[in-house]
Amino acid sequence: MKVLSIQSHVAYGHVGNSSAVFPMQRLGVEVWPVHTVQFSNHTGYGQWRGRVFDGPAVEEVVQGVAERGALKECDAVLSGYMGSADIGTAILRTVAAVRAANREALYCCDPVIGDTYSGVYVRPGIADFMRAQAVPAADILTPNQFELDLISDAPSDTLEAAKAAAASVMALGPRVLLVTSLATTETPPDAIDMMAAEGGSFWRVRTPRLDLKAVSGAGDAVAALYLVHYLRTRSAALALGMAAASIHGLLRRTAEAGSEELQTVAAQEEFVAPSAAFPVEVV
Repeated sequence: MKVLSIQSHVAYGHVGNSSAVFPMQRLGVEVWPVHTVQFSNHTGYGQWRGRVFDGPAVEEVVQGVAERGALKECDAVLSGYMGSADIGTAILRTVAAVRAANREALYCCDPVIGDTYSGVYVRPGIADFMRAQAVPAADILTPNQFELDLISDAPSDTLEAAKAAAASVMALGPRVLLVTSLATTETPPDAIDMMAAEGGSFWRVRTPRLDLKAVSGAGDAVAALYLVHYLRTRSAALALGMAAASIHGLLRRTAEAGSEELQTVAAQEEFVAPSAAFPVEVV
């Protein structure tokens, strides 16, 4: 299996490609990472060094991969934080090129816009680009709850409301949707839910809430894990259970270490043999 992953990259820590690539590789996937930025660390520290790449720079790298005749072997494109609308355009052009070379290839879009704690943290115009262009182009979409609400323009405070919001987003184009973190009125305070949808059906996994410091990159990791498991099983429900088990194991190891950075390397066995499994229920 081969995945083209177009995301941000940091030298220190694990966000963007630095969070997504290794779990996919650990699962035996050949990953072609293309970086949209190269920073020393994620911006949550308040200080960082490095550069943001523009759309043409991304397309140039992809063109070089295409010149190797490799796009016909690409099973999926994965995208995360875009940084600017021209990078988004470059990603969608890449998706079109991959699909032209391989009609079976999928596009998994992690629509990074913001979160409940920080609100919208991307540049102006990115949220509109996501809803108008990236979401309709995606086969698989992996928003968090904040992003689900923003894209659907509807609240998801109850399970039924979350299902309705997910259905409205899927009506824009994606055939598979994963809500990577979901807290509704039905979610106990000591737990967190994930919900997947496909073909009019919905599934939920509930895992224990962990005492974590603020960490970045978990959404990048779970989108990558979900994509790989979906590609292999072609089942939104099975992929949900597998991804939830692995991301819980990663976050548990991170909490136990008291770290502000994901313990991606130390917890790598959680990607291939999770230490705990959680039931997937139809909702």
